[in-house]
Amino acid sequence: MDKFMVDLQGSLGILKNPDVLSYLLQGLLFTIGISVITIVLSLIIGAVLALVRNYCTSGPARILRSVASAYIELFRNTPLMLWMFICFVMCPAPAVSKAFAEMLGFTSTVAVKTLFKAIVAFTLFTSAIMAEIIRGGLNSVARGQFEAAYSQGFGTMQTMTLIVLPQAFRNIIPTLLSQMITTIKDSSYMASLVTVELMARTKLIISKANSYNGTWVDRFDRGTINVTDVFVLFGFAFLVYFAINFTLSCIVRRMRSRKRA
Repeated sequence: MDKFMVDLQGSLGILKNPDVLSYLLQGLLFTIGISVITIVLSLIIGAVLALVRNYCTSGPARILRSVASAYIELFRNTPLMLWMFICFVMCPAPAVSKAFAEMLGFTSTVAVKTLFKAIVAFTLFTSAIMAEIIRGGLNSVARGQFEAAYSQGFGTMQTMTLIVLPQAFRNIIPTLLSQMITTIKDSSYMASLVTVELMARTKLIISKANSYNGTWVDRFDRGTINVTDVFVLFGFAFLVYFAINFTLSCIVRRMRSRKRA
């Protein structure tokens, strides 16, 4: 028990190291940034896919509907990790300068390109999920709304942007927030490809924990990575993810209760 308490004290000391804490908090910022970028892009792409799948039902436009349907079903029914590796191997990445990479906190341009590929895969996958959520919102808008808009002289574009889409998004806000929670959690998949988000940085710190937990001796006897190091560092990541997602979950539950009332 005494050894366990000593190990635990050393492991907790890792989080007291300002460099380690700063490194992990930077990972949190990357996690939030990656999630926000993915959600915004997925909402835009998902809205287009949903509109095409729902309303391109006649004439040559049916080809677009078939393409949108194939895209949605392909990504919804295959795992995210698969697309991460496909994009890592096959997706082209834009050229970036060394200065731009350093501005983002990277030591090489390769890391920036890898991050770009991971975000592309994440967006492609999430947009298919968003498309079906938005399509459900579109289907919840009564057909009479279209007829009323047309009778008032609104065109198709005005009807969609001013009447139908606002109502559709209002109806699916709780579901969208739930998907945002999933997106934030799924960002941890990037740990397999890039070392920028919170989970990847946590794993990297664990691999070097003997430099911070008080067991380092010299260059030949590098110390021990204790079980408590794993619990403390992964516990820190757990608390961060939980705090963010639990807050969003409370917002979702509150919104749903208001909607039922």
